Amino acid sequence: MNDQVPSRFSGGVDLSALAAQQQQQQPAPSQAPAAPGLPGAGGPGVVSIDVTDATVQSEVLERSLESLVIVVFWADQVPESLQTRDLLQQLAQAAGGAWMLAKADVQQNQQLAAALQLQALPAVVALAQGRPVDLVQGPQNESGLRQFINKVVQAVGLDVPQQVDPELAAAENHLMEGELDAAEAAYDKYLKNHPASIEAEAGLAQVKLIRRAGVLPENAAALADAAPDDIDAGLAAADLEMLSGLAENAYDRLIKLVAGHFGEERERVRKRLVELFLIAGADDPAVAKARRKLSSVLF
Repeated sequence: MNDQVPSRFSGGVDLSALAAQQQQQQPAPSQAPAAPGLPGAGGPGVVSIDVTDATVQSEVLERSLESLVIVVFWADQVPESLQTRDLLQQLAQAAGGAWMLAKADVQQNQQLAAALQLQALPAVVALAQGRPVDLVQGPQNESGLRQFINKVVQAVGLDVPQQVDPELAAAENHLMEGELDAAEAAYDKYLKNHPASIEAEAGLAQVKLIRRAGVLPENAAALADAAPDDIDAGLAAADLEMLSGLAENAYDRLIKLVAGHFGEERERVRKRLVELFLIAGADDPAVAKARRKLSSVLF
């Protein structure tokens, strides 16, 4: 699962030529423009719309002059693009019209896809003032999409309130109260309905860490230092360091274990390291640094 937002859209794409072409190919739209306060809406409560090359002028380019429009390109033969489309649909509904989602089947939107120089599916493009603001391509999880949207709305100066999922909030409350069984059950239930939720996966990782913490020896780090090849000792020391605010020490310790082992033992350590990454979050600079180190060891 990809938990990183790809690099910022660049290249200076100009959609004015596409807009001119669309104006020549179809008559002026008879419907009234979207009312202020309902960005991109065709009516009250509308937060998303399907578009084609024939409607991109009125439904995407013109709407983006008044509000933020996020276009997701999908295709039936690319399952990951369908998942990204559906996740964005959920996020658009949660945003309540703060931005508009345009769903574009690439078979029906070849001109727009070509104008944006898309290279992979799924592709998600944010447009404002008739121009692309940012772009992500390739499979995206819920956390990555949320990060992308938050980055875009800040870039264009929108004030979009953060949406709190009540099920996730309930699971977190259980975790904060130390009700680990209830928290685990709530996160598991959420993941069954939202399998791409990085927040729920991180919550489960926290539950596991807290449970392991109850049996950690106080001298776990010293024991691991004395036996640097002992996986159990290293995992225990990394947990203690994570809980003590020494996350970078924990990452480095586990990366060394990954480098020194192979097969099932290596995979065991790698999975624990990924769990710790989840707890810290993909935005943590220490996580990004550790991921680079891990990649150099694995590949």
